[in-house]
Amino acid sequence: MDLSVVKFLAMGIAIGLGVLGPGIGLAMATKAIIESIARQPEVEGQISKYFYIGAGLIEACAIYALLVVILIGFVLK
Repeated sequence: MDLSVVKFLAMGIAIGLGVLGPGIGLAMATKAIIESIARQPEVEGQISKYFYIGAGLIEACAIYALLVVILIGFVLK
């Protein structure tokens, strides 16, 4: 197998698995905030600010996976 084929395969696997976890986590967090706001609409402002912080941290994990893919693509020769 050629190294470029292995490199592209590793990039695909890395981004696929690296985005799978944050995607599931963000979906679960969104589901939870929608359910909690539906139960108690008056706490929407308090819950939303914590959700935005958590969503940002979850997205940071996906960005780290993208960084790994970029490093695989440009650093490996």
